[in-house]
Amino acid sequence: MPDLHVVFGTGPLGRSTVEALVERGRRVRWVSRSGQAADVPPGVDLRAADATDPAQARAAVEGAAVVYNCTNAPYTAEGFETELPRLFGGILDAAEAAGARLVVGDNLYAVDEGPQPIRESGPEAPTTRKGRARKAVGDAMLEAHRRGRLPVVVVRGSDFFGPYATDQSHLGSRAIPPLLAGKTATMIGGLDHPHSMTYVRDFGRALATLGEADGAHYGRAWHVPNAPAETRRAVLARIAREIGTPLKVRQLGPVARRVFGLFIPPLREMEEMTYQLDRPYVIDASDFAATFDVEATPLDQSVAETVDWFRTHPDA
Repeated sequence: MPDLHVVFGTGPLGRSTVEALVERGRRVRWVSRSGQAADVPPGVDLRAADATDPAQARAAVEGAAVVYNCTNAPYTAEGFETELPRLFGGILDAAEAAGARLVVGDNLYAVDEGPQPIRESGPEAPTTRKGRARKAVGDAMLEAHRRGRLPVVVVRGSDFFGPYATDQSHLGSRAIPPLLAGKTATMIGGLDHPHSMTYVRDFGRALATLGEADGAHYGRAWHVPNAPAETRRAVLARIAREIGTPLKVRQLGPVARRVFGLFIPPLREMEEMTYQLDRPYVIDASDFAATFDVEATPLDQSVAETVDWFRTHPDA
C-alpha cells in the first residue's frame, strides 16, 4: 500500500493531524482551497484544491493510502445543511476513486442532549439544526462504508483548544491573549459545569491513529480522549496561573448573547448550541483509550503548551 497520507483542511485540526503524521514518519500532502498555510512542516507537500470540484479533488488525492477530512463549512445552520454535504461528499468521492481509506474529523453536534457522560455507543438524536446537519453528513459517510464503497471512520472531538486554535476555540483569542495582557477574558455560556475539552494535538493524533489502524476499527464513530473534565472556570484558572496573572473573566449569559447576537452573526449562530455550555457536558472516550492504549495529554501540559504558543504568536 502506498504511504501517502492526504489531509484536507489547514485549520487547527488539519495542522495537528499533519504534525502527528510527520512525527510518525509518514509522507504527507496537505490540501486546502487556497493552498496556503503558515509554518508548514519540512517535507510536507502543500497543494491548492477545491474539494467540491471533482477533478481538483481527485488530483489532490492521487496515490493516497489514507485521506483525512479536517474541513468545515461556514458556521451557520444553512452552511452546515448545504455546503457541508458538498464538501464532505467531494472528499469521499475522491478518496473512493483513489482506492484510499477515509478518516473524518467531526465534532459532537450529532449527539443529543441526553444522558451524561456522552458515550461512543450513546444515542444520536440531535435537536438543533446544526446537530441534525452534522448527523446527516456523518451518517452519509458511514453509509458509504456499509455499502462497501471504501473504508470510512469518524472521529469526534469536543470543544478544542491548543496551538493555532484562535477564533475557533472558547479558550482561544477571546481568553488567552487578554489574560497575557493583564486584561479580562471573555467566555460564552456557563463556566461552572464540568466540561470536557479536547486538546487539538490529541485530536490530530487520534486521526493519525485511525489512519494507521486495522480496517476492523472502521465503519463507526470514535471519541477523542480528553483529560478529566473540569469546569471551564477551573481551566481558565489553570491558564491564569501558567501566565502568572490573576484570573479576570467576563461571562456572556443568555441575555447578553441575545443582545450582542443582533450585531455579531457567529454569536447568534452559536446560541442553539449553548446547551453544551449551560449544563454538564462530559465525554466518555474509554473505548478509544482502551482499544488503542492511549491517554489524553494532562491538562498541566496542554495548558502550558497552549499558553507558550500564544506567547510566541502575539498577533493570534
